[in-house]
Amino acid sequence: MGINERINARFKSEHHKAIVNIRYTSNWMMNRQNNQLANFGLSLPQFNILRILRGAKSELNIKKVKERMLEQSPNTTRLIDKLITKDLVERRRCDSDRRIVFLKISKEGEKLLDRIDPHFDEINLEGSLSFEEAQTLNALLDKIRADV
Repeated sequence: MGINERINARFKSEHHKAIVNIRYTSNWMMNRQNNQLANFGLSLPQFNILRILRGAKSELNIKKVKERMLEQSPNTTRLIDKLITKDLVERRRCDSDRRIVFLKISKEGEKLLDRIDPHFDEINLEGSLSFEEAQTLNALLDKIRADV
């Protein structure tokens, strides 16, 4: 079903339709993934933080975590605090500058990701898009952000 029928709308132009379609699809994907993560007591931004820390293989400061997040969030510190409370992330203050905080994924955080990974649906685009179509989509999305 096309976006026109999905939200019962008419658009000013194909460009306007593309913007609405991207936002709608992004929201659809986030809702689907949030529903999966709710079973593990995580939100999508918390999951993103855990994956960033796991992929880093060493400590990261909060600024680096924020830079790597898929969705920039003003409440990243609060999200991290919740992960620390759940014993999924460990925090350490820098000895030379107490304002700097280092983070790393805990053993419990790694175990949780190991449990989630086999069940987490990254939205299987292979069933919808060919390899070439996925390449084209990636190139177009990169091109949109290039103007910013």
